[in-house]
Amino acid sequence: MQKISNQQVITHTELPGIQLIARGKVRDVYSIQDKMLGDPLLFIATDRISAFDCILPQGIPGKGRVLTQMSLFWFDLLKDLVPNHLITANIDEYPAPLHGYRDQLEGRSMLVKRCKMEPVECVARGYVVGSGWKDYKKTGAICGIALPTGLKECAQLPEPIYTPATKAETGHDENISYEETVKIIGEERASLLRDLTLKIYSKAAAHAATRGIILADTKFEFGWHEGKLLLADEVLTPDSSRYWPADGYAPGGAQPSFDKQFVRDYLETLNWNKQPPAPSLPADVIAKTSEKYHEAYERITGKSL
Repeated sequence: MQKISNQQVITHTELPGIQLIARGKVRDVYSIQDKMLGDPLLFIATDRISAFDCILPQGIPGKGRVLTQMSLFWFDLLKDLVPNHLITANIDEYPAPLHGYRDQLEGRSMLVKRCKMEPVECVARGYVVGSGWKDYKKTGAICGIALPTGLKECAQLPEPIYTPATKAETGHDENISYEETVKIIGEERASLLRDLTLKIYSKAAAHAATRGIILADTKFEFGWHEGKLLLADEVLTPDSSRYWPADGYAPGGAQPSFDKQFVRDYLETLNWNKQPPAPSLPADVIAKTSEKYHEAYERITGKSL
């Protein structure tokens, strides 16, 4: 695996003259006025990292590039199954006012269609883990879906399940049942999102398996543009998905993963109340986390950044 060099870390973008409309835990979103492109949005994935809903002081080298390039890879792989909101990630095709900001945009940005987003996050689970494991231990079910008794933590489910969640402005999203999504958006849209989510998950999991990776679960967001349902936001990145190395898989406890595991493990050793401000990260934790993000990209795509 490649050694991560001392590349520029971008935790905050500034594009004078361009309207910033949102600054999330990771992504900065700008409004672009360009009628030829339908007034798109500019997504920039920074190197910010959050844990326990707190943004940490340092960024992770290359993280934003990994998130963007993985999304682009999956958008392309899935395009025959579902259309997406991508217009272009080629800066030369961006409107002229953006060309002067190449140093902040290269490799970590994309122009996307403005969508009317669905109010639910669409989660597909193939394994009993995370909030699903907690739910299963309490109820024997996940989001109201009854499961066989005696499953171990991180065990594979008999078949993938759809477990939607409500979007939260702050804090954690809340898992809800399929029936509750029907109440929110109606039967037709609820069933469309469920069926599409499971189809995408199955195709993505099959590809990951060919790369020696288990896709344990993931979440998607969908939105409407000119009457068409599009796959939107980031897709199948280590921030929105649980990836495990298949060669070390052993149900019955937590699995090594390709995400912010090193950060969470380190923070759990501290006497920190998980409230802002978040503590600083040591250099070795930052380096290991960066390597994990890059390894995820390399193993899934077969390419290097």
